Amino acid sequence: MKRLSIQERLALDKFQVDHEEPHITINKDICRRCVLKPCTFVCPAALYTWNGEDISFDHAGCLECGACRVACTGKAITWNYPRGTFGVNYRYG
Repeated sequence: MKRLSIQERLALDKFQVDHEEPHITINKDICRRCVLKPCTFVCPAALYTWNGEDISFDHAGCLECGACRVACTGKAITWNYPRGTFGVNYRYG
């Protein structure tokens, strides 16, 4: 049996993104002052990116684990459960 990479495992999941009411919102002003940027390395799907000036987050692919919210020392991340029919649908496992 072949061991799957993270990218291959994530490809097995289905994501329904809620563009009207995203389940994660970010206060970018707080993020700019953050030195460590823990969200960029604790997210298991690697959805947070820092380009030197601004933080960005890709909702498609979020595993809804909440690790970003817990790791954020500045309380810049507001995390809520997605509305019904939105979010991740685990196909296997």
